Amino acid sequence: MAMSRRVEGGRVADRRGSRSQQGPRPGQDKAYRGWRALLNPVWCYNGFLTTVTATTVFGLVMVFSSSSVDLVARGQSPWNQALRQGIYCLIGLVVSVVAAHIRVGTYARFSLAFLIFSQFVQALTFTRLGLSTNGNAGWISFRGVTMQPAEMLKLALCIWLPKALMDARRRHDKLEEHSWLAYVTPVAGFMISFILIMAGKDLGTAMIVVIIGFAAFLVSGFSLKWLLSLSLLGLAGIIAFAVMGSSNRMKRIMATYGQCSGQDVQSVCYQSIHGMYAMASGGLTGVGLGNSREKWNYLPEAHNDFIFAVIGEELGFLGAALVVLAFVVMGWCMVRLALTTRDRYAAMVLTCLAVWIVGQALVNICVVLGILPVMGLPLPFVSAGGTALILCLMAAGVAVRMMRTQDDVRASVEGD
Repeated sequence: MAMSRRVEGGRVADRRGSRSQQGPRPGQDKAYRGWRALLNPVWCYNGFLTTVTATTVFGLVMVFSSSSVDLVARGQSPWNQALRQGIYCLIGLVVSVVAAHIRVGTYARFSLAFLIFSQFVQALTFTRLGLSTNGNAGWISFRGVTMQPAEMLKLALCIWLPKALMDARRRHDKLEEHSWLAYVTPVAGFMISFILIMAGKDLGTAMIVVIIGFAAFLVSGFSLKWLLSLSLLGLAGIIAFAVMGSSNRMKRIMATYGQCSGQDVQSVCYQSIHGMYAMASGGLTGVGLGNSREKWNYLPEAHNDFIFAVIGEELGFLGAALVVLAFVVMGWCMVRLALTTRDRYAAMVLTCLAVWIVGQALVNICVVLGILPVMGLPLPFVSAGGTALILCLMAAGVAVRMMRTQDDVRASVEGD
């Protein structure tokens, strides 16, 4: 039986021919040469996958390096924390693969249910299941399993807010009077999430939630005047809570932007001072992987919130700069594909995820450098912690699925 043929670009091509015979894929004829390769959607897609994978593997190495000494001092195996983190990593990879294969429409359809479930789990922190650490009531424990629901809530907001805001925009355009009522649902859903996190005194996470909300409302076309008003209200709430909620937290804030007294050096300033000691002793190339001095029970949370300080000490400015560059690449790739995809929902989700991951990384790094007060935020993909790693990898899977709505990326993936 003769094979069917068609004319493409002045030449005859076989429908069952090889990829090179099927004509150019979308965007193949564009000149992505030199620095313009940074604009190539396919390059961005592959670059995002590469940096997420590399950063996660690097995180496993640094968790082992930063936690082994403390574990030995407590009479435990130096591999305990790294093996536990490796298990979390495997779970996260499975979850991310599943997330990357869920239809975009399914995310939009079930986003409200996911948000309500996340808010319910966050509310459990105020029950007997809740745990409090360093003044933050942001964990729950059930039969030996501990998790931080706020990580799930951040992902839920990134998935739900774009859908809610798109629906609100359509209702707003149809209403002739009291058009502001169209935005009651997204504002209410966001405020409930924000209040649940603030009630647990987790100011760092509350700040990230405000940033996610600001990005979502901004790209949706929400009134800039109302957006700035709501954002200032949220930031004012965080500042007021920081001032009135805890004298210790206020001392940490004042110590960051003032001077530490002799008494504070051994209390509220201790962690930030030793974090800067670690960064300063690293120099250009560092003291060598595994050779950190501050991790010898001097720097609290060396494997968690302050793991960037250990990176700076052991790998120096060059190693720390590469970590920063990895997050820059992640953010650029997500934003670039958000700007080129024709699916508005996918574009908004990618924007929210970029703001969350890169914004949290920036806050964590600024805390270690003493630019911001200690907040207790982990470095995405790198810091120790099961919930944070699993949900970050799941967010990466969601981002991959949204990226595949872009024409060039979809053609590349389907052609492989």
